[in-house]
Amino acid sequence: MRIRTYAIAVTVAVSATAGPILAPPASAAVPKAFASDFDGDGFADLAVGVPDGAVDGKAKAGYVDIVWGGAKGLGTRGDTRITQARPGIPGTPEKGDRFGAAVSVADVNGDGRADVVIGVPGEDIDGVGADAGTVSVLYGVHGGLGTGATVLNGPASSAAYGKSLLAADFTGDGTTDVAIGATDKVVLKQGGGPATTVFTGAMGGRAPVLAAGDFDGSDDGVPDLATGYWSTAPFTQSHVRLWSWSPEEKSLANFWNTDNAGVSALAAGDFDGDGHDDLALGECREIADENIDDPCGPEELAEGGGIHIHYGAGIPWNFGYRQQTLNQDTAGVRGVAEAADHFGAALVAADVDGDGRDDLIAGAPGEAIGSRAQAGAATLLLGGPTGLVDARGEARSVAYQQNTPGVPGAAEAGDAFGAAVATGDYDHDGATDIAVGSPGENTGSGGVWVLPAASPDGSSVFTPAKLGLPSPSSALKYGGTLTSD
Repeated sequence: MRIRTYAIAVTVAVSATAGPILAPPASAAVPKAFASDFDGDGFADLAVGVPDGAVDGKAKAGYVDIVWGGAKGLGTRGDTRITQARPGIPGTPEKGDRFGAAVSVADVNGDGRADVVIGVPGEDIDGVGADAGTVSVLYGVHGGLGTGATVLNGPASSAAYGKSLLAADFTGDGTTDVAIGATDKVVLKQGGGPATTVFTGAMGGRAPVLAAGDFDGSDDGVPDLATGYWSTAPFTQSHVRLWSWSPEEKSLANFWNTDNAGVSALAAGDFDGDGHDDLALGECREIADENIDDPCGPEELAEGGGIHIHYGAGIPWNFGYRQQTLNQDTAGVRGVAEAADHFGAALVAADVDGDGRDDLIAGAPGEAIGSRAQAGAATLLLGGPTGLVDARGEARSVAYQQNTPGVPGAAEAGDAFGAAVATGDYDHDGATDIAVGSPGENTGSGGVWVLPAASPDGSSVFTPAKLGLPSPSSALKYGGTLTSD
């Protein structure tokens, strides 16, 4: 079964003095709520993390931009900019806070409206130290967004809590928890309970990659945690690990590993429709050779970035026994595998074509379009009876880039189209829409492209300038961090 991710239930009191941050008037009132419906109007919304944005003159203080869905699509009803200057939001804007470095969708308080969980890895904590980091939650309310609360502060200088985030009920107790990526560790903050260290390991300054799915085959509806990290200093190590909740140990227990596999992204989905969650490893490459045969599949399929899939099997010890690997040289995948394409650097899974099997959207922000280096592209890989690759070793795909007919703009060097990808039914027409971030657009100002029903037809783009955000010509890298429904 597919696991939808939600965030931690916190017990910290919130400010009662600040009024709601109101969204524009709803273009239609519909009863169904989406995981990313922050204002409860029935349309999926999109949270865009902008950690490089300046706030009140403070460089890289950061903000989160909520772009509202509506009957005419994402971005047609404007946006709401959230900063730490907002009353009721924990903290104050400071240089280098990087508020919005990680953003997760969550129904924290169980009211049927999505809330926003936000990582602030550069936050200085009084009495603790510089860059201890913090994680905050901003509550959705009817008609907009309300006040916020602190989820967890980093315990020491440079701990950088909030580099990455993932929320789900990992303990199976009916409350939601959050896995927090920090400097060289992952921490689990239990809903209303303690924080425990999941693991520690050298990560080369990178944020650990996180995903959730029912990988242990228990089919109990309790998600497991997938983690990926790699580093070449002070020594070479890389791992993708799966963790499930152990009631006896009251912690997450490691039950599956693949070593020497460095990844840039992870995504869980049932790509073959057998009822068991599978795990896709994005831009998988072998970091070290320790006599482990091809942890990312055939070496030739790592060119330009390979996607390696471990398929669920219904029992923990057989997870990943069946595997597939593909890249842009795989038959049926659009494009050509070239060095530095970074194919799979961003991943999101959803049943885009409605056939009951999940599909995979893969970003390739380094893709060259003609002579335009790092213009970027995104590819929709369709699931089937045998997964993302059929019995003949072929895939089915649809490719998107700014030179695709119907897609606004033009492919330019450094656009990094595909650096982030997300999905949601932003216009509530029953079809899955795709959002693609292009943080290098307009010399680093950035933008987000929306493909309704995964089609270039009727596609649109919104940029900081179009939304009226401050300093639209500066290097905001807008679109580099997106949430997904």
